[in-house]
Amino acid sequence: MIVERTEHPDWLSNAYLVADEAGGHGVLIDGNGVAGPLLERIERDRITITHILLTHHHQDHVVDADGHRRRFGVPVVAHPLAARELGGVDETVEDGDVLRSGELEIRTIATPGHAAGHVAFLVSGTDCFTADVLFRGTVGGTRAPGHTTFADLKASIMDKLMPLDPATRIHPGHRLPSTVGDEWEQNPFIRIWRGLDPEGDGRCTVAGEEARLVLWAPDYDGGNKAWVRFADDRDDIVGGSQVRR
Repeated sequence: MIVERTEHPDWLSNAYLVADEAGGHGVLIDGNGVAGPLLERIERDRITITHILLTHHHQDHVVDADGHRRRFGVPVVAHPLAARELGGVDETVEDGDVLRSGELEIRTIATPGHAAGHVAFLVSGTDCFTADVLFRGTVGGTRAPGHTTFADLKASIMDKLMPLDPATRIHPGHRLPSTVGDEWEQNPFIRIWRGLDPEGDGRCTVAGEEARLVLWAPDYDGGNKAWVRFADDRDDIVGGSQVRR
């Protein structure tokens, strides 16, 4: 399998080319405005693109979608809720739906939390494109535009992604890859959800609202990500810049 990644220098968002083999078929997953290396690989390896797949509607992941549609003459595919936000989506996929591109089998996994219409794509059972729900060493936030709930995010990770084979390679929406096994053992959010590590009990404020700081952890961008709990037992995962300790 061919997996080619580009990363936006400011947003750190990833876009991917995934193909079965040189001279074969493949898809583009998300768009970050850094399409050049992907297009060069497509031309060099004579890959026939069959779909443009979008994991969710946020701008840093959909930049090139319409241009790719025109270039390759293939459908843009997203979850119905993402399609409602975006417009210009040609086909929709729900949880469990399977697409085929040459020898690739691409299963849709609904993963709400960061966004209501968020999906991951499991390719041929070995590589999972998790976008902004699960990253290397951290997880997605629950205050992004179109978000749902902390409970949804946790369920997406623990009930949908963590049961995958531990060797499954994770390709996130930002920065570097990982594996299901590595995140199961090392991700600080997952370790607390598994009962391996205790919750914190420090105090903080988020947008002026007092909260308990359950976890203060590194984020993919070199900053921090925080799991906070408010007085009404409402939990959120927010960027460290939103927290006053």
